[in-house]
Amino acid sequence: MVGETKIKVWAINILISVSACAAIYFGPYNERGLFMLFKPLTTVLVIALPFFAPNNGHVTFGRWVIVGLVFCLLGDVLLLFDTYFIFGLGAFLLAHILFSISFIQYMGFYKGWIAFLVLFGMAGVLFYWLRPDLGDFLLPVSMYVLIITFMAWQGVGLYLRDREGAHALMAMAVLFFMLSDTLLAIAKFKTPFYLSGPLILSTYWLSIGLIANATGKIISTTVK
Repeated sequence: MVGETKIKVWAINILISVSACAAIYFGPYNERGLFMLFKPLTTVLVIALPFFAPNNGHVTFGRWVIVGLVFCLLGDVLLLFDTYFIFGLGAFLLAHILFSISFIQYMGFYKGWIAFLVLFGMAGVLFYWLRPDLGDFLLPVSMYVLIITFMAWQGVGLYLRDREGAHALMAMAVLFFMLSDTLLAIAKFKTPFYLSGPLILSTYWLSIGLIANATGKIISTTVK
């Protein structure tokens, strides 16, 4: 039974990789119709991953994460249309809030000040650099930066408190999410750069893929 579950998880991860590569290959400006198909499909496949993990414990954690991933899917769909950018931003903002709640519900609030200073220091420098170009997006972007950095702080805190495999995956996931959003902010508010689209998408799907895989491992771990 365990072996079958692992095979299914590996198969879904392969499908995620294929779908992500297809979305990146077709791109938003080449074959837009196929891009609009494969972009949300990739995230749907990511959301499916935790459902194949046996629920031996931490079910509430899994539910919070899955709902957060659903909001990521909503954000993916909204960001397909430039006019809905602010709504897409809002969907991802809610996703980060839900991820933060899941981390705190799972292991409690993390208070490590070194991680706090490093993450919020980097976010502050980035925001200060972007600030002159944000215009009407100044307030929503500032809120987004605060929330995603808080989420990353709590996600990294899982690993810093318990250096276990699933927690390492989650720590990498939240850092890749910050990286993806940083690249997106630079491309949108500063200047598009070479391979910005593929880099943004690949780091984003790597992030949520790691979140989903880590969640599957955590909810399949028996609560002691």
